[in-house]
Amino acid sequence: MGLAARLVLLPGLLLGLSAGQGLGSGRHPPPQSSPEGWALGGGRRLLSLELLEEAEDLSLALLGTGLPGELPPECRELLVGFANSSVRLTGCLVRSARPVRLCQSCYRHFQSVTEQLENITRAVGNSSESNCAKSLLMSDRVQLVVILSQFFNSTWETANCANCLKNNSEGLSNSTVEFLHLFNTTLTCFEDNFQGQSINLVPSNHTEVCRNCSQTYRNLNALYNKMQKMTGQGSDSEHRTHLCIDVEDAMNITRRLWSRTFNCSVPCSDTVPVIAVSSFILFLPVIFYLSSFLHSKQKKRILILPKRIQSNASLVNIQEKYS
Repeated sequence: MGLAARLVLLPGLLLGLSAGQGLGSGRHPPPQSSPEGWALGGGRRLLSLELLEEAEDLSLALLGTGLPGELPPECRELLVGFANSSVRLTGCLVRSARPVRLCQSCYRHFQSVTEQLENITRAVGNSSESNCAKSLLMSDRVQLVVILSQFFNSTWETANCANCLKNNSEGLSNSTVEFLHLFNTTLTCFEDNFQGQSINLVPSNHTEVCRNCSQTYRNLNALYNKMQKMTGQGSDSEHRTHLCIDVEDAMNITRRLWSRTFNCSVPCSDTVPVIAVSSFILFLPVIFYLSSFLHSKQKKRILILPKRIQSNASLVNIQEKYS
């Protein structure tokens, strides 16, 4: 008997099995003193056993073939792998939300999710893999696997985590490792020099922190500016113009502590050249007008009288002589 016919007969078999058990297992069974009664009871018990065996065969057949829409074992394994990696990545993202440590803490989980999705979408002529990709990615309009993968990719791209990692995403880049080391050193310097001082809501001048941590803070700030320039020149993409969110958030925290909490400032090393250039620009009008005045005065000194005036003067002298 085929599987389809067995599925059609399954409700009747179950009803017959329950009826047989109800007839033979009542609380007050009727007396069966006659041979016909014993024969009837034995036939019912035989029918119940046959129905039980038939139902057991049907259940085994259903377990072996699966219900309609049931995933094959290899597809189920791929789905479970993607689900487990998604759970680990989601937990890591939430735990690393504040302070922001997404890229440095979750890049391994993100790489695992990417690999699991590639295993699902990879279809290199294998019919089973092709069916798995169709079943898991395009079998319904919700497409949960696709939505989850798009969410992870969008979050990773918005955080610019690629700018903190190596090209193959196997680990943090050298500049990121150096920055995080300087960042931890700066925070340690703040903590060591801030101990024993009162914490006020109004920002006050913490001399020890400003004096002892100035060089460390300047090194961190210089490295951050250098990383910004390198990232801006490295690619023309819009997202590549920003550092990853871990580095940006760490620098913002350090600057807020330095300027607002400790009320410190970094003296500019180019003060003398700036003052010299500014003074030169301010004195340019004075120099211009002074040079113009001196030049015009020299012109007046070398002024030559016309010859006609000299001839008139000579005539006057001649007339005076004769008079």
